[in-house]
Amino acid sequence: MKGRTLAAKPTFSESLPVDHAAGGGQSLSDSELRTQNRAYLGSGGVSQRNRHAGFVPAYKNLQTGEAIVSRFADGRPAPVHVLEGLPDDWVASRDRHGNIRRIFASVIAGFVREGCFYTREAAARIVAEENCP
Repeated sequence: MKGRTLAAKPTFSESLPVDHAAGGGQSLSDSELRTQNRAYLGSGGVSQRNRHAGFVPAYKNLQTGEAIVSRFADGRPAPVHVLEGLPDDWVASRDRHGNIRRIFASVIAGFVREGCFYTREAAARIVAEENCP
């Protein structure tokens, strides 16, 4: 099962319900990921603003509790959120070429740091609290 390896530490997630900007209740697509990036622009809720603080783009399946690092289709870790490396059982639909169009609403985008999963909101707050540039 590609892309399912994560540090041995237990995962952490904030209390839910998940806010709309984190993808709660709406299945994720590339378009929705861009919307989330715009919502968190300039904060630690985007990869470009939190990478230096040790955050890695990831996804969490809220039904199973499983969190995985964002990966390209070939298994390499991706520096940003991409859908192409997600497990097949997280995929809601594909286009006629087999590319992922949407993933299930139970899967949210966030980040992993030191083996723990953080929502975009939590990562933004931590980066701000740690006074990371």
